[in-house]
Amino acid sequence: MNSTLALILLGLGLAIIAGLGAYAFTLWKEVRRRRTFREDELRRAHENCLENLELVASALAQEQVDITEGSWRCKVLLEILDQDLTQRPDFQAFDEVHRRTQHLHTHAARKALSPKARFQEDRERLAVEDEMRESVLKAATAVIEFRRGWPGSLH
Repeated sequence: MNSTLALILLGLGLAIIAGLGAYAFTLWKEVRRRRTFREDELRRAHENCLENLELVASALAQEQVDITEGSWRCKVLLEILDQDLTQRPDFQAFDEVHRRTQHLHTHAARKALSPKARFQEDRERLAVEDEMRESVLKAATAVIEFRRGWPGSLH
């Protein structure tokens, strides 16, 4: 093999390596961009969830929403933030109301019930709400305080 051919092959090899290096760098930048985007989306989703949680808890604390409905919504929003939050003693009332009312019919299924069955379910729901009212209202206040202490909160 003569030296000219060796230099040509060496130059070609270096060009291929440089091209692959540039491609790898481009891919690395894209991965970083996507990771940053995903982290930003997650941060925005959590912030949105926290805002919704605060709105529902405030409405619940002011008794502008039913105890059952507010409890269910708070439970779901807390679980979106962290599955373990509903197990905190301050927030367990939401989980308890959910556990005791999850079998009740809603929406179209509720409309399909006979008036007697609907009345029976309403009585059952109201009994749970009466029993759990104070605990749920305390939990709603705890959620508002929790929201203010969440890292990155503007409150």
